[in-house]
Amino acid sequence: MMMRADLHVHTLHSTRSGNMRFLRSRDCYSRPIDVYRCAKSRGMDLVAITDHDSIDGALELAATVEHPAEVIIGEEVSCWYGGIQVHLGVYGMTEALHRDVQPLRGSALDVIACLRSADVFFSLNHLLHFYRGQTPLDDYFRLLDDVPALEARNGAMLPAHNLLIEAIVGRRTAGHDTTLSAIGGSDAHSLRRVGRTWTEAPGATRDEFLDSLKRGLGRPGGDHGTASTVAGDAYGVIRSYIGSLVGVGPRDHAGWHRAGCLAFSGVSLPFQFVPMLIALNGKRREAETVRAVTAALNADVVRAPRQAVQAEDAPW
Repeated sequence: MMMRADLHVHTLHSTRSGNMRFLRSRDCYSRPIDVYRCAKSRGMDLVAITDHDSIDGALELAATVEHPAEVIIGEEVSCWYGGIQVHLGVYGMTEALHRDVQPLRGSALDVIACLRSADVFFSLNHLLHFYRGQTPLDDYFRLLDDVPALEARNGAMLPAHNLLIEAIVGRRTAGHDTTLSAIGGSDAHSLRRVGRTWTEAPGATRDEFLDSLKRGLGRPGGDHGTASTVAGDAYGVIRSYIGSLVGVGPRDHAGWHRAGCLAFSGVSLPFQFVPMLIALNGKRREAETVRAVTAALNADVVRAPRQAVQAEDAPW
């Protein structure tokens, strides 16, 4: 039996947005129960919640649904490696492990050591998303020796990015005893993309599914991303943010701050083309990074994947 789960989904418990912090906008406004219903309606057998540095949404969902064994308690842990922000998707998180991990987030290697000690499955998400040459690529790719899985299909990343990660996984594992799993998830910050990208693996229960992922039996599938994908999520968050200001959804503002945010929202309405411009620029930079990394791998400048991604394997 094969089971399917979208392994990268956010809810309103992803409370920190890096954009215009004075607005106190969340990264996502989806309720956990709505994520669950949406994921199930799109064919997901299991539902994972992976909020930024929080398991509150996953715990809330597990306490709400009729079949809590369908819920994977996940978390996207934000940490740092060589001046680069790194996101680790963790599956089977507990409250005790969550508490242990939080003080370690200044060092990705310390977080990884803690997760390995706890024997939970985790992945390195969207490998090149934050990479801007902050450290030599060879040094950065040493992380691949320490993680059991890479997110090889992220529903917000370009096809070229995702296919490069798939090629890296394939080259690292071909003809070797190394187990490096490939997983997929939508990275949805709104309900419209939940369950559109997923991971499929053998199993009849949540534990069997996660064990299959540990053994490298997972297969990512579903949608890749575009600038429109990212912009669509941004507009969805903006709409929900404005709703929260007028009393729909979470109440994060009061008094003069709420009034000021409402005024800012009104004044900024003529400039709602800006999120699309930001998304287009972000995807341009992503494509440039993918091309540069692929060139380095083809030239055998970087040896961390052990073998170069040959030109005929390049995803474009």
